[in-house]
Amino acid sequence: MEKIAIFPGSFDPITCGHKSIILRAIPLFDKIIVAIGKNALKSTYFDLDTRKKMIEATFADHKTVVIQSYTGLTIDFCKQVNAQFLLRGLRTSADFEFERSIGQINKQMNPDVETVFLLTQPEHTALNSSIVRDILRHKGNVDQFVPKEILPFLK
Repeated sequence: MEKIAIFPGSFDPITCGHKSIILRAIPLFDKIIVAIGKNALKSTYFDLDTRKKMIEATFADHKTVVIQSYTGLTIDFCKQVNAQFLLRGLRTSADFEFERSIGQINKQMNPDVETVFLLTQPEHTALNSSIVRDILRHKGNVDQFVPKEILPFLK
């Protein structure tokens, strides 16, 4: 059976931290689906199509990484695409507590899906998409925080 992992998020925008987690997970899975969650109640900085294009550009050389969008519960999306794993990155102990709760509820909802945590690289511990968006809103330079492949989308 093909080992498929879902790496869910809004990726608004994708950061170097996201990229690092995905690259480090590639040897662990046959396929990684970067799953862009669509939430009608949440406004985003970049539209869905742009976020998808940014992620596609970032992983153009990695054929086992595919990008899809979804609505609804992530655990239901896992079933739709036959994913057995949910991949999550952990920056801090607060992330762990939050992700553990979600992982345990997901396990109750679908016992066939395992949540796999990878620790972020130390240099990415403080990094998140909200910080990048704030820097962008104030016309700051985010080059060191995002994959170089997405820089053309930010100009």
